[in-house]
Amino acid sequence: MPEKEKTQIRIGGGRHPGMAQNVEKPKHAKDAAKRLLSYFGREKWFLIFLFLAVGVATVTQVFAPICQGNAIDAIFDRSTGGLKRLLFTLLALYIVQALSSLAQSLIAALLSQRVTLRMRHDLFLKIDHLPVPYLDTHSSGDIMSRMTSDVENISQTISTSVAAFVSGILQTIGTIVIMFLVSWQMSLVTLISVFASLVATKLLSGVQRRAFRKRSEVLGELDGYAQEMVTGYRTITAFSRQDHVKKQFNDVSDRLTGAGIRAEILGGSTGPIMNCISNAGFVLVALAGGCAALTGLLSIGTVSAFLIWAKQISRPINDIAQLFGTIQTALAGAERVFQLMDEKDENNEGTKIPDPMKGEVKFQDVTFSYTPGHPVLTDFNLTIRPGEKIALVGATGSGKTTVVNLLLRFYFPDSGSISIDGVDIKEMDRSFLRKNTAIVLQDTVLFSDTIAGNIRYGNAGATDEQVQQAAVLANADPFIQLLPKKYQFFLKRAGERLSQGQRQLLTIARAMAADPKILILDEATSSVDTRTEKHVQSAMTNLMENRTSLIIAHRLSTIRDVDRILVLDHGHVTESGTHEELLKKKGTYYDLYMTQFAGKAT
Repeated sequence: MPEKEKTQIRIGGGRHPGMAQNVEKPKHAKDAAKRLLSYFGREKWFLIFLFLAVGVATVTQVFAPICQGNAIDAIFDRSTGGLKRLLFTLLALYIVQALSSLAQSLIAALLSQRVTLRMRHDLFLKIDHLPVPYLDTHSSGDIMSRMTSDVENISQTISTSVAAFVSGILQTIGTIVIMFLVSWQMSLVTLISVFASLVATKLLSGVQRRAFRKRSEVLGELDGYAQEMVTGYRTITAFSRQDHVKKQFNDVSDRLTGAGIRAEILGGSTGPIMNCISNAGFVLVALAGGCAALTGLLSIGTVSAFLIWAKQISRPINDIAQLFGTIQTALAGAERVFQLMDEKDENNEGTKIPDPMKGEVKFQDVTFSYTPGHPVLTDFNLTIRPGEKIALVGATGSGKTTVVNLLLRFYFPDSGSISIDGVDIKEMDRSFLRKNTAIVLQDTVLFSDTIAGNIRYGNAGATDEQVQQAAVLANADPFIQLLPKKYQFFLKRAGERLSQGQRQLLTIARAMAADPKILILDEATSSVDTRTEKHVQSAMTNLMENRTSLIIAHRLSTIRDVDRILVLDHGHVTESGTHEELLKKKGTYYDLYMTQFAGKAT
């Protein structure tokens, strides 16, 4: 039996994991498909060659059984010359089919990579221009999932499913047409087994999908529990809860075992059931064909061709049923990607530039709320003179960080105005504003780059001398000199080999290299120990010199020498003055100070 027929017979059996997949369905499949096809439109030559390859493979697959049947008839007729010609033709068909199938796979792989390259490029550019409010309200994991998992899912579907889906449709239509042209009676007999396969596929897929969904849910529960226990292992050990944890883990694990056994049994039943239906259909076609051959209605070769078609037609139908779920899931992923692409870009309006920039900041009657009806700032007023150092203190939720978010134009006030040197920041060039404003956060952010590269992130044009000067002023140069390769030392995974204090000094050096007119320090020393705080505080003092500075601090020791301290409470300034003035008032600031330094009970 030729290799192709063996392949077709084998398709009827085996497991069909696609039936048991959790299919994620898109809400707007047509819109997602149209937009996805727009990416294909840019690769029209790849599509043309792909459809040519699919068409050639389909034609050879449909007509090969006829050639094989004629060869069998030639054997019965003892036509040696005709048999040789048919065998060479059959060999040529199989070679052409193999080459076209190989070309189909290669072209599909290239097409998928080119499409996903464009999609990833567009998606990354979009992420690069997303407004801060979107990033604040959406988890980074969800955004990364769209960039990686969803796009990769689309890529895999294009490379493995699209061509197979088209090929399956063409092969099904071609096989049905050629069968009816040869014998409509035998075609009806053949389609009985196909119909039975479709019904069985529909019934099995629903049961299996529910079983595998249940297994996935319990597996997710077990993974989450295991991660939680590993993360909190010290606490578990400290309270001697190992036995309790083990019992809970075993309970979840037992439920996973039960769900897994049920899912695997149902999944494993697909092969035998489909084999049984396929073989029953094969026997039915063979029986009907044998009767037709005995009565002279059909030749033995034609019956042989129908036996191959009977197997051949079941494969694309089953494949299409499975691939439909895969394509649905890919369209759901594409929909998530396009949803992100459709988000509004960050507001880039404004062209005005203060010349020269002095650094006078003014908040005038500013009201702002993240959630409508729940204002964080109400009629907030603040004026910071050029070079003045202002500190904001207050309880969590009082509006300190919100002031920074508004100043950097991450958000816009609901009412009121914010100006720098008399220019409303709404009308100011956004790039100019942020280039002249540097921020040092509590959570340090370093990149996988050299020490010099991380410092130069604040000023891409900084020379090596300027980078080192910034590090010296930030008190970072002493520990950098002790590192291998010094300023060329490469940081991996956000500088995990450095201490928290060293990382903070590098971010201060980065701000120093930027040479901003306005400086924001957002609890820059709250995550370091007291000894390290002295080095960081010294670096911050150097950084604030001759710059308009806005400091948010919980550690009041870091703001004793600022020009003014503002105490915020529910979006209002309740106290204002120097450190000494506020202590004499014995108000909110006095209570905060005594709590931290005089041991007053909280």
